[in-house]
Amino acid sequence: METPDVTFTLAYVVFAFCFVFTPNEFRSAGLTVQNLFSSWLGSEDIGFIQYHVKRTSITLLVHSSLPLGYYAGMCIAAPEKNLPYINLVSAGWQAFLVLSLCLQLVSWGLIIYWSRRQWSNHPISRALQAHALPQRSGWGAVATSINTEFRRIDKFATGAPGARVIVTDTWVLKVTTYYVHVAQQTDTHLTVTESRQHQMSPDSATPTQILTLRVASINPAVNPFDIRLMSTEYSELREKLHAPIRSASNVVIHQTISELFLDTFKAQADLNQPYMLPSEMEVELCIGCMQVPAGTKLIRLCCSDNDSECRQCFCRPMWCLSCLGRWFSSRQDQERPETWLASCVPCPTCRSKFCILDVCLVR
Repeated sequence: METPDVTFTLAYVVFAFCFVFTPNEFRSAGLTVQNLFSSWLGSEDIGFIQYHVKRTSITLLVHSSLPLGYYAGMCIAAPEKNLPYINLVSAGWQAFLVLSLCLQLVSWGLIIYWSRRQWSNHPISRALQAHALPQRSGWGAVATSINTEFRRIDKFATGAPGARVIVTDTWVLKVTTYYVHVAQQTDTHLTVTESRQHQMSPDSATPTQILTLRVASINPAVNPFDIRLMSTEYSELREKLHAPIRSASNVVIHQTISELFLDTFKAQADLNQPYMLPSEMEVELCIGCMQVPAGTKLIRLCCSDNDSECRQCFCRPMWCLSCLGRWFSSRQDQERPETWLASCVPCPTCRSKFCILDVCLVR
């Protein structure tokens, strides 16, 4: 049976992890730094830079207090350890308390240093100083420009609160837990460096492709940084950007749900039973694209239930896998992509209904 101190430790570790990385459940419950200190932080829409200068500072202070909070909680959860009496506890607990206090003091000292000269020493303020013209002028003019453009409704914004990407008419911004990356569009170029395919995502039942873009500036004072977004948002990003976007040779970008579905369609067809082409039968070009040989045959494999919508197709191989996949997706309810994989559609030639499990590759 678990003791109270072990139970508290496990619960506190889970709480601290969720408080730092903030899943949707914590965000919905209002257990975030932004919500708990909203009265002091003010409005992001009114003063974007000032809001995040204060947000990152209070976030550092709160996160650094978590070890001290654990010690205080253990004083209540495990009274037999005599943790309130420093001289009676073990050397390990004494060292933990000293380190927790030092971490808290260092955080306070760092925030006090940042706040001097109206927060001019804060890392975000220093990042803005790199864009000030002339260089000897203050960062306030840059902050005002960003604040003004952020209030416009035509900005591009995406991502979770801990990794937001914001693109305005002049600026490319990435908001993280402790920092805000800033780059000026006229000085930057973007490169799509990676794409990852996720078959499942928390917000969608359809496959999702995540793109990673490297934002690099010709300004030597601006460090490059990475931004991530879904491929379906890529075209909207391009419309807002004035900076050029390059793509690595090995990166394929799927910008529509249909293109994402086509990858899943092909993957499932590879798993299905292949169709062994008779020796006397010749394969002609796909009648859809007339570019590649027909490579699919529809065979009823999904089930043997007579009440099923699927029917046996007697057509010879006439379609390539890509054209058949595009036909399949075009016959679906475009407002409900989560139903596509379980749907049936008519054969484009004979109209016999089939599902994705009936698509066999020609061997």
